[in-house]
Order: sequence, then C-alpha cells, then structure tokens
Amino acid sequence: MSKPTLGIIGGGQLGSMLATAAKRLEIKTVVFSDDMDAPAQKFSDEFIFGKYDDQNKIDKLVSKTDVITFEFENIPYETLNQINKIKPVLPKPSINRIIQHRLAEKDFINKLNIRTTRYASVKNKSEMDTVQDLLPGLLKTVTLGYDGKGQHLINSIEDINELDIDFSRGYILEKLVKLKKEISIIITRFSDKKYEIYEPIENVHEDQILKNSRIPADINDKILKQSRLWAMKLTEELKYVGTLCVEFFIDRNENLYVNEIAPRVHNSGHLTINAYNISQFENHVRAVCGLEQIKLNKISNAKMINLIGSQINVYRNKQFNSNEFFFDYLKKEIKHKRKMGHLTTLF
Repeated sequence: MSKPTLGIIGGGQLGSMLATAAKRLEIKTVVFSDDMDAPAQKFSDEFIFGKYDDQNKIDKLVSKTDVITFEFENIPYETLNQINKIKPVLPKPSINRIIQHRLAEKDFINKLNIRTTRYASVKNKSEMDTVQDLLPGLLKTVTLGYDGKGQHLINSIEDINELDIDFSRGYILEKLVKLKKEISIIITRFSDKKYEIYEPIENVHEDQILKNSRIPADINDKILKQSRLWAMKLTEELKYVGTLCVEFFIDRNENLYVNEIAPRVHNSGHLTINAYNISQFENHVRAVCGLEQIKLNKISNAKMINLIGSQINVYRNKQFNSNEFFFDYLKKEIKHKRKMGHLTTLF
C-alpha cells in the first residue's frame, strides 16, 4: 500500500521537524504557510505560500495531500473545518476550536474533574473589581497569544490603570499559584486507549518563554502518575489523534494543576529527538498517517536549551561534543525573543 502525502499547515521550526521526521518514514510533505520565508520549506517536498483563508491555496493543498495536520493552533477554524470535509485533518478541527479559546479550554478541563488554577472571564475593565480575589493573577487574551504575548501580570487592581488593555478582545484572569516547578507531558494517541507517553519533562521559563527542559523531572511518584493519568484522560475525551502536550504547574504544597493543552508537537519535547528511539515528531506523523505504533524506549537522560534571538550566533560557530546536538531553525531574520534554535545534551 502506498504511503499518504502529508500536508502541514504552518512553516516554523515545528513544521521543519515534522517534515524531517516524515522524510525518514518516506512520507512526502507539503507545507502551507503565510510566511514567504518559512523555514519548513527547506525540509518539505513542496511549499505553498498564501494566506490561510486563500481559497485557491487551500484547494491546492487539498489536491496534493491525503491527510493534513498543523504545527500551531491559531489557524482559522473555518479553514481547518473546510479542509476536513474533503481530506482528514488530524487532530480534528473541533479540538482546535476548544483549545484556541482559553476559557473554553479551562471549562473543558474542569468538567473532567481535572484541576486548573482558579479563573474568571473578564469582558470589561469594571469586571476586574468583582474578581479581585484572583489577584495576583495573569490576565490573558482568550484567543491568540503565545510565548507571553497577550498576557499581563496583575498584582493589584491599580495595575489595570497603568496598562493599555483593549478589553474588546476578551480576557481571562488566572490566579497565580505559589509555583514550585513546571512540567509537561508529551503524549501520542493513535486510537482508543492506544498511546505512547514520554516521561514528564521539567521546564524552566523566562519572560513566559521556555528557557530549558530536562528529563528526568525532579518530581515525586504521585505527581508522575497523576500527570500521566490526566494526559491520557484528556486525549481520550478529545478522541485525539497525534501528539499533544499538557503543561502543568506544581505548587509548593505538591498540588498539580493543568496550565494549558497544546494540540500539537511542543517545544518542551524537542529533546525526544535524541533521547528516545522515536521522537514526538515521528510519533505524530505515525499517528496521523496511520502507520505502525512502536513502543517507546528512552535512550538517555537529556537537557534542552532554547537559543533565543542573537544567542544563535555563538552556537553557529561552535564545536560540539559527541553528546551535544545543535539545531539551527534557519530563520531568515534574528529577532528579539524569537526562537532561533536549540541545543540538546544527553547525560
């Protein structure tokens, strides 16, 4: 049986790594991106440039592929839903619709009796007065926003007056926890109760951007089991197909909270490329393309550091040890706070 051609919407580093994993499996890829300089075009078999609502470009993608996935969640639901009527989109567009909206996402998680931080919808400035018990908290736009974008730390009600916030966008206020650490679970679901789950990854953020990740995470057995159980419960309820990341907070009293769900491969899982027999990217391709599920085998402990902005310059001219693996995302322009590459070290 011939292998399917995979469409990937989005052309950043995650798309590059998905295309690279697909190539190893002899799966052809077509990347569709609204960025003319998208780095993923260097790794795919074909590249389509256009806006995500461009009907001609959507038709072109559909005609050239058998199954479509995406590397970031903020793609218009209408586009994904339209494509899904002709060719399968995995994970399903309905999942993206929930997770694109932070309030809907939190409600969905809580209905499964899975703990999140306390939160409230904030539609206008005056509503802040009624939710002061959630301060200090993070005020986030309910849609869009990543790596700290669209987020404001609010310590007291007076902070609102000093910030230029456009409340017409819609916000959610999330109470801050007394954070001990952050972890993530990367899970690939193939079908009903068929999963491959990577061990919990310990993460450190700086300015809301992931700074580094490592395995093993320094957590107790209860947290390990609960985080895996919640990740399985979420993917099963969503009837998810592909790789998903669940980000967690652990407070100083060892309580676990789901922070958010990423319906895609994830930055914290980059170390799986070198630390496991099958990376998060290969498992995603295997799941969405209906290929064989292979049992995960951890090869090594690992640490990954993100290279942000001009940090990449030092590493481009560096000599590396045999246990170090440097990834340059080949982005055309170096920007402040932009993820330009990463380095994984096995130990």
